Amino acid sequence: MWKDLAIYIIRSCEPGARVVEVGAGRFLDVSEHIRKHSKIDLILTDIKPSHGGIIEDDVTSPRMDIYRGASLIYSIRPPAELHAPLMRVADAAGARLIIKPLTGEEIVTPKRMKLVNFQKTFFYEYTPVPEP
Repeated sequence: MWKDLAIYIIRSCEPGARVVEVGAGRFLDVSEHIRKHSKIDLILTDIKPSHGGIIEDDVTSPRMDIYRGASLIYSIRPPAELHAPLMRVADAAGARLIIKPLTGEEIVTPKRMKLVNFQKTFFYEYTPVPEP
């Protein structure tokens, strides 16, 4: 399941694309697969970094310099109260957003996200519409 999410991210991003994982915590299966099998510029963030390779950031009060230029922002099993802030950051950065919720958890965002079933995993994806 986790490898499938990493494969989807790799296939949907160009080499060198900036991708940001929000709430990396200690679960690094997806990010390690992305790093091992792609040339994506992957940045990991968390409010309480578990090691030096993760940047400290609170998505409810984000440092936008981390997200500017990102083509994709993703978060694995974020709590519902972070869904809307994740979408705000994606909108501000003009980046696609993937949220992989806990099984059975509802997505709580101000705009609709599309359910994606890919191989043995599912997640929600949002693509911001540029303002005219």
